[in-house]
Amino acid sequence: MRLLERDDTGECRLTDDYLPNNGIPPYAILSHRWGDEEVLFRDFMDGTAKNKAGYVKIQFCGEQAWRDGLKFFWVDTCCIDKSNNTELQEAINSMFRWYRNATKCYAYLGDVSTSTYNVGDESTWEPAFRASSWFTRGWTLQELVAPTSVEFFSREEVRLGDRRSLERVIHDVTGIPLRALQGGSLSGFGVHERMAWIEKRKTTREEDRAYSLFGIFDVQLPLLYGEGEVKAFRRLWEEIIKSSNTKPTMDAADTRCLGDLYITNPRHDKQRIEAAKGGLLDDGYSWVLNNAQFQQWREGKDNRLLWIKGDPGKGKTMLLCGIIDELMISSPSSFLSFFFCQATDKRINNATAVLRGLIYLLVSQQPALIRHARQHYDVSKQIFEGTNAWFTLREIFNAILQDPVLRTTYLIIDALDECVTDLLRLLELVVQMSGLSPRVKWIVSSRNWPQIEEQLAMVTQNARLSLELNAESVASAVNTYIRHRVARLSKQKRYNKNMRKAVRDYLSSMADGTFLWVALVCQELAEPKVQKWHTLRRLRSFPSGLDALYARMMEQIRSSDDADLCKQILAIVAIVRRPISLRELTTLVEMPVEISDNLDSRLIEMPDNISEDLESTLSGISDDVPDDLESLKSIIGVCGSFLIFREGIIYFVHQSAQDFLLGRSGNEASRKAFNWAFRNGREHINHIIFLRSLNAMATILKRDMYELKEPGFPIDEVQTPSPDPLATIKYSCVFWVDHLRDSISKKDTLQRNILDTIQTFLEEKYLYWLEALSLLRAMPEGVIAITQLNGLLTHTDNSQLAKLVFDAYRFTLAYGWVVKQAPLQAYVSALVFAPASSLVKAKFRAEEPGWISTKPAVDGDWNACLQTLEGHSGSVSSVAFSPDGQRLASSSDDRIIKIWDPASGQCLQTLEGHSGSVESVAFSPDGQRLASGSDHRTIKIWDPASGQCLQTLEGHSGSVSSVAFSPDGQRLASGSGDQTIKIWDPASGQCLQTLEGHSGSVESVAFSPDGQRLASGSGDRTIKIWDPASGQCLQTLEGHHSSIQSVAFSLDDPGRQTYSLGRDQTWIICNGQNSIWLPPEYRPSCSAVQGQMLSIGCTSGRVFTVGFSCDV
Repeated sequence: MRLLERDDTGECRLTDDYLPNNGIPPYAILSHRWGDEEVLFRDFMDGTAKNKAGYVKIQFCGEQAWRDGLKFFWVDTCCIDKSNNTELQEAINSMFRWYRNATKCYAYLGDVSTSTYNVGDESTWEPAFRASSWFTRGWTLQELVAPTSVEFFSREEVRLGDRRSLERVIHDVTGIPLRALQGGSLSGFGVHERMAWIEKRKTTREEDRAYSLFGIFDVQLPLLYGEGEVKAFRRLWEEIIKSSNTKPTMDAADTRCLGDLYITNPRHDKQRIEAAKGGLLDDGYSWVLNNAQFQQWREGKDNRLLWIKGDPGKGKTMLLCGIIDELMISSPSSFLSFFFCQATDKRINNATAVLRGLIYLLVSQQPALIRHARQHYDVSKQIFEGTNAWFTLREIFNAILQDPVLRTTYLIIDALDECVTDLLRLLELVVQMSGLSPRVKWIVSSRNWPQIEEQLAMVTQNARLSLELNAESVASAVNTYIRHRVARLSKQKRYNKNMRKAVRDYLSSMADGTFLWVALVCQELAEPKVQKWHTLRRLRSFPSGLDALYARMMEQIRSSDDADLCKQILAIVAIVRRPISLRELTTLVEMPVEISDNLDSRLIEMPDNISEDLESTLSGISDDVPDDLESLKSIIGVCGSFLIFREGIIYFVHQSAQDFLLGRSGNEASRKAFNWAFRNGREHINHIIFLRSLNAMATILKRDMYELKEPGFPIDEVQTPSPDPLATIKYSCVFWVDHLRDSISKKDTLQRNILDTIQTFLEEKYLYWLEALSLLRAMPEGVIAITQLNGLLTHTDNSQLAKLVFDAYRFTLAYGWVVKQAPLQAYVSALVFAPASSLVKAKFRAEEPGWISTKPAVDGDWNACLQTLEGHSGSVSSVAFSPDGQRLASSSDDRIIKIWDPASGQCLQTLEGHSGSVESVAFSPDGQRLASGSDHRTIKIWDPASGQCLQTLEGHSGSVSSVAFSPDGQRLASGSGDQTIKIWDPASGQCLQTLEGHSGSVESVAFSPDGQRLASGSGDRTIKIWDPASGQCLQTLEGHHSSIQSVAFSLDDPGRQTYSLGRDQTWIICNGQNSIWLPPEYRPSCSAVQGQMLSIGCTSGRVFTVGFSCDV
């Protein structure tokens, strides 16, 4: 180690020799950012050091060390001879140790000035300190955490504090845990956590982002400048693995995060698909490996997207399965992630599921990538669900694809056309991210859909592989498949040589390059009823083309003895919201007497004859379903080849088969099939599913279905018993309300007998249903269901039912969360603490626990509070509803903003970025943007859906206490402690006007409904009315005796009920009259009104919502 030495005269010189480790005296060390004229080793050697501008830092460090009793010090710019590669290698590998062993470490912040600030007042220079580029550089990471202590100095060499005194600020800026800043051993932090510390830091040379972590992980490696960041990180990871003698693994929190991310394992989906299609044949896909478009994609540096397109049944999915196998073998060091969309499966037919699957496989292969998900997951465990899940997952996925740990990566998505929900979003993501990194290559497949082609055409460098244009290769692959299937048939049916050839030749001549056609024909030929001597006659009856084949299959079903049963099964399987099991099917379909003699056929044929007694009248379904699996499978067998049965679940054989049945194929045969299966319309089938679901639940549901016994038994420890008593009604429990809603056409209303049926179920089974939802881990879906039911029945003629449903809705909102955690709390906490007048409480009084001898006093009725939202760690300073009332924003002294679903109470987003208390929030009129004002003088514009900060507006010299959008969303007003109002263009961030005139801080601003005027309330006790276009003050209103906290324009509707908070914050007032007194714990610090709801933020950090019967 070479040091600088200061003598008594203030002169500095380099020590003569490179000092050995055991001969190093106490020394100080400098941490700084390199500038334009740094003093280098050769400058000291040739005597020109003092001529450089950077010499002032040398002098500063020497003099500060001298004052601290040290004569030796070290500065990286001049104490390393960088022309000596050996010395440079040793220095970088020793740097962490040198900083750790230093007696003093001085951080010189050249971009933090104290010349105009009061150094004793931290608030004056703290913003510049937080914004210092010193915190953004790669090398300063180890310079921050390695030393025993770090002292920070401004450009004027004024001491600002040390790492201990400024640890909170440093933690906020860097995200480094306080324990690390307080000197905790770095080995106590996980590999992934330490990797995350470098994430937002930059280095001049890309490799240095990895090299600067050598000391953080206590590894030593040679420097290979020119290898690039990716290889540098790869070497670092390999050394970490080697030195720890373990593979990077996940801790318990990582595992929970990955578990919550899981929606399906695409590897298992691939295995299932291959098994269902009879196995993957090498000759069935090998042609594509020599295809010009495929090779262009694989070998070309600029071709990052390959689109494989073709008509239904052409073998796209199996082709991709083969490509996946090939990439696994030929590129074992690469990452490979894939996903198979399936339209008939709600779990995997949407864009969000695709992202979850791709991320799941990537993280499974490289656990270090979990940190990108953890950054969001640690804030909210529900980030992978809900309306904003897509935006969060997209952000995580984007970060993963840019992670330097990622090697060459292949991403494959099969069947884009089967992405039912948010296909456009998925296409936009593929288009955007296919150009993100040269290390990432994509393959997608789909039918020949114009909308898919239109989107993918935006990728400038892409390859397209059309199966129709490669008909010869596809036909050859189909012939291979035909030989394989005929060989199996021949063995099964004992074909002779001539028969085998005849079958093979006919299939080859009629297949038209369609694998699915061959599979369906062979499936029918394999049926036991097809005798060998009938094979050729049966074979010649098969028409060419999928739709023609489907039409033939449908005609056979219509003429069969089981036509009515098939019609029920096909119609129900076509419209259920997820694939159902055989046992669930027995609940929804009227079974033949031979299968279950306990069915009442009148249920379907005469729904109008339903009596008022639910259990006796709707006795058509019993839980006494056949246990013989073969009997159950025979139900599917009667539906020809339209359906298949895999792992207990029923699926359509192909998406094109479902499309044909639903009349989507665009031909007369398809329309005829739909009219047959849905003779009375889809509403009728939904009606049947609803009735049978309700009856089955009424028959089966009871208290303590899984015999948990203990009232507090946690759901996480519940194991599904075998047999599962809920097996036949799992689907019904979750989706019965959906089918009720879809059974009502626009011109229909619910019949009286249906309303009575619902009322009987709720009166007798409601609590048991809540318990079942918890056992099925479906309580969130239950909350949505009862909310939908409440909406459907609000205006029904049956007022008694409407009141019961509303009470059940309030009961679920209040206690659903505890029932979700412990199923049997539906009969304990929920019943004990429900209001005395609760109808649910009255109906289920017999279920109340007898072991509670003295029950607590409870409210007489449901109070007006619909939800209490908890999550802020500081006082809530502002709340605001989105224009549609579907979201609620809250801001707090804890420097964060939360976006809530006011109906469910779920936190949808947590927005972080302000460096001070957030004083005000406001949605734009279209709800697409959210503005926030902070006491650190800034305004931020956010995308509330994704959580992305779109703009940061700076210009105020005091805290921003209020923000408001104009009615057209084109302007944003802000009021500040600097006594001014500013009008901004929220799109560009430009300040359009500055309004001056108040002599006190501006506490509130509001636009008039037409946007032509702006009101402001101030600490100077006045209100001013402004022309926001010209900036002219039109009027000053005086009369208040204290600060004006809030201003608002009327809506010019004298008949409208208006609710607000009284001046002393103890009452909610209506049209100026006290209406609701607020207990002390509900006293507000801020409020917002939207429609029928008033949302209140409290100093405790809680947010609660009060609903009224009259619109505001």
